[in-house]
Amino acid sequence: MRSLISMYQRIGLVPLIIVGLIVGVLIGWLAPSAGIALGLLGTLFVGALKAVAPILVFILVMAAICQHRSDSEVYVKPVLIMYLFGTFLAALIAVGASFLFPTELVFISGDAVQQIPPANLKEVLSNLLLSLVANPVNAIANANYIGILAWAIIIGFALRQASETTRTAVVDFSEAISQVVKWVIALAPFGILGLVANTVAETGFAALAGYGRILLVMIGCMLFIALVVNPIIVFVKTGKNPYPLVFTCLSESGITAFFTRSSAANIPVNMNLAQKLGLHEETYSVTIPLGATINMAGAAITINVLTLAAAHTLGIEVSFASALLLSLVATISACGASGVPGGSLLLIPLAASLFSIPNDIAIQVVAIGFIIGVVQDSAETALNSSTDVLFTAAADPKYAR
Repeated sequence: MRSLISMYQRIGLVPLIIVGLIVGVLIGWLAPSAGIALGLLGTLFVGALKAVAPILVFILVMAAICQHRSDSEVYVKPVLIMYLFGTFLAALIAVGASFLFPTELVFISGDAVQQIPPANLKEVLSNLLLSLVANPVNAIANANYIGILAWAIIIGFALRQASETTRTAVVDFSEAISQVVKWVIALAPFGILGLVANTVAETGFAALAGYGRILLVMIGCMLFIALVVNPIIVFVKTGKNPYPLVFTCLSESGITAFFTRSSAANIPVNMNLAQKLGLHEETYSVTIPLGATINMAGAAITINVLTLAAAHTLGIEVSFASALLLSLVATISACGASGVPGGSLLLIPLAASLFSIPNDIAIQVVAIGFIIGVVQDSAETALNSSTDVLFTAAADPKYAR
């Protein structure tokens, strides 16, 4: 058994994930019943990530704050600027692509949409601010990362007055949780195999054929951001060739995020990658969970492309000024999108209201989003989550100018 584990570790995580991906596709295609059964592996893997992520963030941030030295610098501000700037650029790219490749939608019933979308931007921002003062136990239980960060920072500062023994115990606990995360991530190839096999067996891609054009526009925008815009931002910040770092983040964070379809579930993966890259712990322990909440370039693309497709279908003229306003609203709204599958889709009615698109039509667009979500939401999460690590690394002294 030890020799098998040793061989497994020597092969490396990324090659094993690729093998799991290929095997999962084959099983889901050739033996659908086995693919559905293997879905349990994927469910267990995502469940383990989601379970460990809140306590990991809480303990790691608290330990970093209570051990912080006054002569030690953190680099949260430049990362935050890159998050917001990158999301706004993504929104603009989505607007440009929607004008270049106008797409019409075939509306369907929106009855399958169970969640109630926010009524306006004020409600989105209010929910985001109220999350800051949520009960800390509820924040951890409900994976409310804004609340978790707020309480971890407050308690971390309070613990700076504690004894050395207490602070050492907190740090030891954070290292223990980090080790648990490494164990969970080591099982990623099996989790990916189960997720892929179940998706191919249950969904296939026949249902997506009718929405191929809108998917191509969205995926094209996301690839352009990941491979052109983000590398330019990183180059401006670091003055170095950005692509080795870009491809590392895409391969070691983006692949897992693509299949978990949750920025929140991918937090442990990103924390592990940041540690592997040798980044500043006091920075990434804050910016990674913060990015899972507010760094939403993929969400901004989804909101804008689907909203403008609805406007084009209804024959609504979109001016430059209104498109720019849509980009601003999408940027702010995307920051309030939850780090769970389909979180950005519920913000479409809010964006659609800028063009006086009726709410019942907007809900139908949301329903279309859920149909194509097997690809759209996966690509969106891969972009969002991999960019969290990318921008955190770009601001780190190891890479920065």
